[in-house]
Amino acid sequence: MENYVIAYDIRDDRRRLKIYKTLKDYAIPVQYSVFECSLRREDYLILRFKLEKLIRKEEDSIVFYRQCPRCSGRVERLGTSRDPFGDGIFIISSGED
Repeated sequence: MENYVIAYDIRDDRRRLKIYKTLKDYAIPVQYSVFECSLRREDYLILRFKLEKLIRKEEDSIVFYRQCPRCSGRVERLGTSRDPFGDGIFIISSGED
């Protein structure tokens, strides 16, 4: 499993909603257009493939920030931002297993 922060900038509202719904199957929203997740390699590849089919490459952008174990343990949160994994272990399934 690898940890990721995923951020996106999608121009079209309809595409943005599809991206959001797709990401929610794999990740936890922590801010507008920002998700955090822990994925197996095969789930990462499936998610990336699904998102690639939804975006317009000339208009939209999705960035996957892979976090090493050392870096993910050094995340600092201020204000209302809470650790989505802080209350225990969450298993998010794409429903394709």
